[in-house]
Amino acid sequence: MSNLNQIKKPVITEKSTANAQFNKYVFEVDMKATKTDIKVIVEKLYKVKVEKLNVLRTKSKPKVFKGIRGSRNETKRVTVTLKQGNTIDLGSSVK
Repeated sequence: MSNLNQIKKPVITEKSTANAQFNKYVFEVDMKATKTDIKVIVEKLYKVKVEKLNVLRTKSKPKVFKGIRGSRNETKRVTVTLKQGNTIDLGSSVK
């Protein structure tokens, strides 16, 4: 199921940008994506070697804003650790 659009977007935060110096990059991915799918996609898109993947699933939780009930969406983020000497330029891939 290695479909190239399983990676939704890179996560650009202060913490994820600081981790780039340690060859760690964070991406938001599809909930059905597996580690092997993501590894193949990242290696194909950015032409790098992936050393390790860490997955973080955030479940939805109820929220109330100005009396309106709703819920946050579920998300799945992957921290990709690259092998030494590989880098990804996220500035050109942000939409």
